[in-house]
Amino acid sequence: MTERNIRLLMAYDGSRFHGWQKQENAETIQGTIENCLQKMAGTRITLYGAGRTDAGVHALGMVANFKTTTRIPCSGFLKGLNSMLPRDIRILEAVEAEGDFHSRYSAVGKSYRYDIYTGEIQLPTERLYYAHFPGTLDNIRIDTCLKKVIGRHDFTSFEGSGSRDTALAGGRGAFRTLYQASFFPHTEKPDHWSFRFIGDGFLRHMVRNLAGTLIDVGRKKLDTDDFRRILVARDRSVAAPTAPAHSLFLERVYYDRTMSEFMQ
Repeated sequence: MTERNIRLLMAYDGSRFHGWQKQENAETIQGTIENCLQKMAGTRITLYGAGRTDAGVHALGMVANFKTTTRIPCSGFLKGLNSMLPRDIRILEAVEAEGDFHSRYSAVGKSYRYDIYTGEIQLPTERLYYAHFPGTLDNIRIDTCLKKVIGRHDFTSFEGSGSRDTALAGGRGAFRTLYQASFFPHTEKPDHWSFRFIGDGFLRHMVRNLAGTLIDVGRKKLDTDDFRRILVARDRSVAAPTAPAHSLFLERVYYDRTMSEFMQ
């Protein structure tokens, strides 16, 4: 039978999951979806994600793909998966992809958003989605630093441990290119702010480490020159602590056509 390549677009609330990647004794996004797919197809299926979100991280536009010889139509996968999956995971789209499409290796970029709340008292209903940093943030200082990270840089100072095998020769190391880096208020919700980073790839904890350090700049614990020195130091120990995971959202994965639209 002909092998098909099915591409899934999904959203999930990562609050109770131990991240994307399948683990032996923990509930994960990949493992949960794979179990449902295998029940539908009646055979072992491996789901390949565009990235590995950490425990507690959410997604609005994660992409994944799998190979199968089953004749179940894409509409059947969409309906069937959503009927079986817990309500904190939803499949938004299921389509046939080219045989060589790979959700991770075909991607040319990603968009992440990090949400924070700066008011004194946080509503309980927002505690799982907005990191709470009470007090005034100087957004002008933050914007000044954000301009420094746009472009291609070595982001070792913002790289979490285990991000990559540093013993391997070749590759791009800790260099990544950011096309957009912004900090903006939610005009309809006072004291709510977001960072957004769009780039060709991200190191482990890179967005959360950038956010943590930029928040310290906004709170005037660091100045803009400190941030510049941290960026060029290539030393994780000089940056601020990692911001909490529960406020991070993978917004979108870009592929050739969609990323080119952004880069214009």
